[in-house]
Amino acid sequence: MPQLFQSFQCDISGIPIPEQFTFPFFYEPHPLSTIAAEALQQYLETQTDFDHNFGLDPKQNGLAIGKMFGVLVVQNKNGELGYLWAYSGKLAESNQWEYFVPTVFDMLQENSYYKEEEVSINALTIKLAEIEKSELYITASRKVQEVKQQAEKGLIEQKTKIKEGKVARNILRQDTTDLKVLEALNLESQEASILLKKMTQYWEYKIKDAQQGVALFELELEALKEARKNKSAALQQRLFEEYAFLNQYHELKSLGVIFDGNPPAGAGECAAPKLIHYAFEHELKPIAMAEFWWGQSPKSEVRKHQQYYPACMGKCEPILKHMLLDIPMEPNPFERNDAAHKTLEIVYEDDCMVIVNKPTELLSVPGKQIKDSVFTRVQQLYPEATGPLLVHRLDMATSGLLVVAKSSEIHKIVQSQFIKRQIKKRYVALLDGNVQEDTGTINLPLRVDLDNRPNQLVCYEYGKKARTDYEVLSRDNNSTLIYFYPITGRTHQLRVHAAHPSGLNCPIVGDDLYGTKSNRLHLHAESITFQHPITLEIMTISVAAEF
Repeated sequence: MPQLFQSFQCDISGIPIPEQFTFPFFYEPHPLSTIAAEALQQYLETQTDFDHNFGLDPKQNGLAIGKMFGVLVVQNKNGELGYLWAYSGKLAESNQWEYFVPTVFDMLQENSYYKEEEVSINALTIKLAEIEKSELYITASRKVQEVKQQAEKGLIEQKTKIKEGKVARNILRQDTTDLKVLEALNLESQEASILLKKMTQYWEYKIKDAQQGVALFELELEALKEARKNKSAALQQRLFEEYAFLNQYHELKSLGVIFDGNPPAGAGECAAPKLIHYAFEHELKPIAMAEFWWGQSPKSEVRKHQQYYPACMGKCEPILKHMLLDIPMEPNPFERNDAAHKTLEIVYEDDCMVIVNKPTELLSVPGKQIKDSVFTRVQQLYPEATGPLLVHRLDMATSGLLVVAKSSEIHKIVQSQFIKRQIKKRYVALLDGNVQEDTGTINLPLRVDLDNRPNQLVCYEYGKKARTDYEVLSRDNNSTLIYFYPITGRTHQLRVHAAHPSGLNCPIVGDDLYGTKSNRLHLHAESITFQHPITLEIMTISVAAEF
């Protein structure tokens, strides 16, 4: 494999080298990473090395599949800066393309044990299909079903005759006192029951006889399935053991060990692990990294063409924890409380409840790393208050109105209004792009992205119903000021409904998960209407956004 280190083709002498490596899960691309990424994007726009439909050219045939690409700025032993390129998964059905670092473990390589075992497993699958489609097996299986149907029909007919005979005999018994007649009727009843028992035994024998013709086939099928299952499990286990990643100390750790024997599908195939493994393998020092999406967005996720994205948490975080061991890294922003100096404004208060204006970046409830939150601050303000306090929540990045109950009883009453969707909420947001319709409704079911929490996916199979009504206020310079009226209250509902191609396709300005990072997320819970739990008065509380 040739050295894939590429030198910068522009003057970078005025750009300082970062002292710490990029925090992979939340970052602003370093200028060196941006230059490397722009070089890769220029190559993708002009290359003729491979044919992959990214969904950017409507004339191109085939299934459109966007792709995540990554760049890693590195320094060689001579102190020279350069960069590496990689893509996630396969590109144009291959793991090997010029200019790109290879996969850490190539399952597609010819004559590999994976290919050999794959052929063996496929042979078992073919044999299974041959038996299941064979005329002898189909005929024998059909005969079992036919006999079962005949048995069911015959027994139903006999049971019907017994019931009809019983009714007729009961009528005769009422009209006679002749002992001989009564004895004959009893005998007739016994004979009908005996016949049903004999018929049941007969059909059980016929079914069992028919099943003998299928039994030999099914035994062979079960043996083949068990052999295939064992081969697949053994191959997977070997793959988990040999699919191993380097760190700066050249220590290898396998997928099986990293994920305790149960790695998620596609683990290790993302761009970041490929790039860092290649760097350590070839004595290159990682300096900075960035990943961007190229092409059409998938149907479930929110991915914008040419936009930068962090590494995924589910698949990459455990791997990179090993690979980046003892590498000086930028501080984890998830451990930094950017709201520590911000004030929690009380907008309304009475004896039973409080409504606060939550500043952006303040958690609603304590997190794993940061304990400061609306909940903890309210606890300090109202030490005599009881119960869960917060009736609902807002995303950390979202500002606006939150309802706080001072007692468990009030909490139950107000929460009941939320559950019954009797409370009306209005959010104001600034969107990146022009929304075409002045009003409308978005219905996109949502579920959590299991491989990349807390991100949400649009999922029609497992997602929960999510509905948002909207009203455009104004449009200016390719941006839209809009009102959102969430009918349901799913996690990240407004953010996904705004950004997703099947929604408004206009991310909220400053959305670092589904759009582009800015000074803040331009989403604010501006107004809430509810029935007061004591006075029963319909109240509307509003507070303007500070965008």
